[in-house]
Amino acid sequence: MDYTQNEVIQYVRENDVKFIKLFFTDIFGNLRSISIQPSLLRRAFTEGISFDASAVPGFLNAARSDLFLVPDPATLTVLPWRPQHGRVARMYCAIRYPDGTAFKGDTRLILQNVMQKTEELGYDVKVGTECEFYLFKLDENGEPDFTSPHDNATYCDLAPKDKGENVRRDIILALEQMGIEPETSHHETGPGQNEIDFKYAGALKAADNLATFKNTVRTMAAQDGLFATFAPKPLHHKAGSGLHINLSLYKDGKNLFEAESPEADSFVAGILSRAREMTAFLNPWPSSYLRLGQFEAPGHVSWSRQNRSQLIRVPAAYGDTKRVELRSPDPTCNQYAALALIISAGMDGVKQNMPLSPACDLNLFDTENLSAEDRASVEKLERLPRSLKEALEISEESDFIKSVLPEKLVQAYAAEKKAAFTFSSDILNKDNAGDICWSDLYAIEGLVRD
Repeated sequence: MDYTQNEVIQYVRENDVKFIKLFFTDIFGNLRSISIQPSLLRRAFTEGISFDASAVPGFLNAARSDLFLVPDPATLTVLPWRPQHGRVARMYCAIRYPDGTAFKGDTRLILQNVMQKTEELGYDVKVGTECEFYLFKLDENGEPDFTSPHDNATYCDLAPKDKGENVRRDIILALEQMGIEPETSHHETGPGQNEIDFKYAGALKAADNLATFKNTVRTMAAQDGLFATFAPKPLHHKAGSGLHINLSLYKDGKNLFEAESPEADSFVAGILSRAREMTAFLNPWPSSYLRLGQFEAPGHVSWSRQNRSQLIRVPAAYGDTKRVELRSPDPTCNQYAALALIISAGMDGVKQNMPLSPACDLNLFDTENLSAEDRASVEKLERLPRSLKEALEISEESDFIKSVLPEKLVQAYAAEKKAAFTFSSDILNKDNAGDICWSDLYAIEGLVRD
């Protein structure tokens, strides 16, 4: 249900809500919050609640350190895992300067603006996400033990081998209580690795839902004495965790992918044309680049129907479920910035009537067994960047990136990320996973929590 300001105030009064968490996301996609009492709600809606932006990485501007959070009443929901007496609710927020103008580093607002421009052109984009994550046991000090996955199950195994079944159940039930619609869930290929997939929604709602999902996963895992991570490559020689993004393009209420419209082809062509430029924002950790190019994660700029080794594939589907799937992003990205870039790239393709290149139906994970002619075709394909350093260099030179994200945001993002890859590059090149000091790597890569 989408609430108005007055309905939020009434709901809080009538439902024993004693704390309201104001959620916002920093430029790295980390969810942050400030809690307020119900007595401050009207002020929050009209003036906002201040916070020290200089204490948030990426918001570094001591001269204008005061920013304000203004809640979006439509996003009100009670957190079901909190006590039912003295309940806790949350709302996502816009970020503003003291004079009421929008903060340019507010990636949620950036996505809203992209969707408004898309709608002005007569189109709408629906987004569904498929998100993978790992569960690890805790050590005697209550810290995650990255040598002890929650189980040793594999793809679609059942309990008792799949020990994540009850955790996934708790996650899904909590999400449903918050109005979010998971569709499928299962154990993934890695030990302790899980996946939950979601029904498509508008881009902004899908991004909000993903932020809520990640918070819920961590919370439910912690309640079960486990540690959940969305890191792209927590186990060196096992499958990485991806965030597969499914996209449908609508016009006049019709799914253009179902109709196999030329506009749908141009939308895909636009995404492919900007894939390398976007990668630093879709794959933001140094270890993201250990995932790409193996275990069904793409390494080339290509597309195909159903072939999972490609960057974009067209899954077998019908009606409103007809879509394309972008397979390179991982869950550590800022989903608002990522979707803003992906949708902008697709719409650039539509505006330019960009032709779609021929499909690549080769197995790009087994090029050694291809014919000489097919190997030559693969060698002609563009590759995704092979390191965060390379990806950042490409994005910093991209006029497209700067047309979607403010240049100062791009500069701040790159500056923080460069601190990560200089430390972790030597660690990540080690062949023996037992030699990797994961606690140090997490501290540096997280700047940066995952």
